[in-house]
Amino acid sequence: MSYAGDVLESYRRAARHVDLILKGANPAELPIEQPTRLALVINVATAKAQGIALPPSLLARADRRVGE
Repeated sequence: MSYAGDVLESYRRAARHVDLILKGANPAELPIEQPTRLALVINVATAKAQGIALPPSLLARADRRVGE
């Protein structure tokens, strides 16, 4: 199970910062940005292999289920 920011969005944010720096912006003056959306990812196959029963309410809240 993982609850984290969107990796693709983080790459986009980093690319914007690189673009601004290459255009002459001072890195010390760039704002620190945090993820605006978090995703809950559950590896169902691993949970089953370890004998962990996942409640349906948790599975319903997951943004992505892996290994079903």
